[in-house]
Amino acid sequence: MAWNEPGGNNRDPWSSGGGNRGGNQGPPDLDEAIRKAKQRLEGLFGKKTGGGRGSGGSDGGRGSGGPGLPSAKGIGIIVAVLVGVWLLSGIYIVDQGTRGVVTRFGAYQETAGPGPHWHWPYPISAVQTVDVSQRRRVTVGYQAVAAQQTRPVLSEALMLTEDENIVNVQLAVQYTISDAADFIFNFVQPEATLKSVTESALREIVGKRNMDFVITEGRTEVAQQTRELVVETMEGYNTGINVVEVVIQDAQPPEQVQPAFEDAIKAREDRERLINQAEAYRNEVIPRAQGQAARLTEEAQGYTARIVQNARGDASRFSQQQQAYAQAPRVTRDRLYIDTMERVLGNTGKVLIDNESSQQLMYLPLDRMMRSGGASSSNSGDTAGSSMNNTVSSNSSSSGSQSSSASSGSLRMRETR
Repeated sequence: MAWNEPGGNNRDPWSSGGGNRGGNQGPPDLDEAIRKAKQRLEGLFGKKTGGGRGSGGSDGGRGSGGPGLPSAKGIGIIVAVLVGVWLLSGIYIVDQGTRGVVTRFGAYQETAGPGPHWHWPYPISAVQTVDVSQRRRVTVGYQAVAAQQTRPVLSEALMLTEDENIVNVQLAVQYTISDAADFIFNFVQPEATLKSVTESALREIVGKRNMDFVITEGRTEVAQQTRELVVETMEGYNTGINVVEVVIQDAQPPEQVQPAFEDAIKAREDRERLINQAEAYRNEVIPRAQGQAARLTEEAQGYTARIVQNARGDASRFSQQQQAYAQAPRVTRDRLYIDTMERVLGNTGKVLIDNESSQQLMYLPLDRMMRSGGASSSNSGDTAGSSMNNTVSSNSSSSGSQSSSASSGSLRMRETR
């Protein structure tokens, strides 16, 4: 049955009274809920003192609305909340590339790595983070004014060399932090310490070198030796600093003598150029001369070997001929004579004349004609020579067989003697 039908006794669900409801069955009142919550909090943290709701009371009593003392339960909750907040404040997170140095009452406790950690909150413990991945820089001889601007510091840059000259050296040191605890606690100003050590090491290295070496080809060596000396010194101090690189930014003479020094550099460059040209010429000439000398040496050695072998061969042949002559002297003598005449007359022109014949003989110098003429004249000369021989032979045969045989016998005898 609906609440507004006849016989329903007007049971309105949002009304506060009437009928057989016996209480408030409607939605809760917001103001009433807030009032009840306030009363509960007041009952938890404190209670009212004095009389009831009336305005009158005893002479020394307070009003009904005055605050009272907090209860023990309320104090415990408050203390627990405060302690929880204080303990939660000890949570800290160390980023990647950094280290957290934890101290307790100012004394070092531990070094925390990257990640979340907890320590006793302030004032018991504290954490100081140090970036160990960043490359830091310390300069000697100059100071960075802006991103691309520097200002020289002459009190640091001017140094005395071994040859008693003054040189302006500007140097930069790049370093990282290797131990965060040593970096914080061992020195008050570790960067100032590093700068002083670097300046001292640089002055020591430059003082052992000449000025020309420092400002020209010796920059890399000076920087390397300076780094080694700085690393050795800083390791003994336990500063927690790792020197990564030492770079000489600039090395030059003072401004007052730079024009004269530039002239000296130009003269030195000219000298080096001339020396290089002379060395190139020497490298070109000496190998050629050495090759020619080697060739002449080889030729002389070959000639020596040939002469020695020929001499040995002649000596051996003479020894063999001597042995043969001892066995058959006449035969060996005739053989030597024939061989000698063959060797002598083999390369000479020969004309045979029968001096016992009374007939006239025409003589043609065939050897001269053959030397003066060409190939054709040599062929014609051969023909003329053959005809001449035929003429000589015919003249010889016409004198008779007896005279021919006699003359040939006498000629043969003369040539063999």
